[in-house]
Amino acid sequence: MGIKRNRIVVKVGTSTLTNELGKSNLRTMEKLAMVLSDIQNMGNEVILVSSGAIAVGVNKLRLKEKPTEMRMKQAAAAVGQCENMFLYDKFFGYYDKTVAQILLNADDIREEIKKENLANTFEALLEQGIIPIVNENDSVSYHEIETEEKLFGDNDMLSAVVAVLCQADKLVILSDIDGFYNKDPRLYKDAELISRIDEIDEATYQLAGGAGSRRGTGGMRTKLQAADIATRQGIDVIVTNGKSPEVLYDIAGGKKTGTLFKGR
Repeated sequence: MGIKRNRIVVKVGTSTLTNELGKSNLRTMEKLAMVLSDIQNMGNEVILVSSGAIAVGVNKLRLKEKPTEMRMKQAAAAVGQCENMFLYDKFFGYYDKTVAQILLNADDIREEIKKENLANTFEALLEQGIIPIVNENDSVSYHEIETEEKLFGDNDMLSAVVAVLCQADKLVILSDIDGFYNKDPRLYKDAELISRIDEIDEATYQLAGGAGSRRGTGGMRTKLQAADIATRQGIDVIVTNGKSPEVLYDIAGGKKTGTLFKGR
């Protein structure tokens, strides 16, 4: 396929990892594990940033709806993260891959010594051919769930921070729509996909609109903010639909899909 070897960060959201009932989408998770394993086999380094802990935990705890109490949100996150890692370990194991869990707090990025140690951990894992799976440490991080003092905001922003920290070549954000449009495609039938954006300015943000899927927290605006962070460090960012993980083959091979925010 003529694939250029890259260090690729892939972010997958709650709406991709769960179905409409809030249960784990096993077919998508297994496909994702297969494709990422295959892409690594082609010589690329792969890091997965995965959402879904709270949503999966809510289902596992048999709660009727997402809790509003902080302690129950954190309990759901702890249970859901365990379930997600069990499934990832199982599915990646089918393809003879070893995965590692990395849970981050804002302090891990803000404090220089922690940040350096974290970067070294990523490097050591990637050198060993291990696929790091990253999420916010929601079970202990009050700031990242509930307050306005958020560094990450949600996992779109977290994926950009990880991409910059690891000096990635590409950041791929798998969404529940096909990319960045000139208007909301769920409201306007004449919405047009923008295939490439070279500069993110205020006019671009005006197009981003509000919140996204009801199961996740990230709308297109947070994806745009994440793209802004990463592209400023020279990292190409691709936003595309995650319902078919095979699209990652096209991205790894340099083919056009979704919206490319060009690193600058």
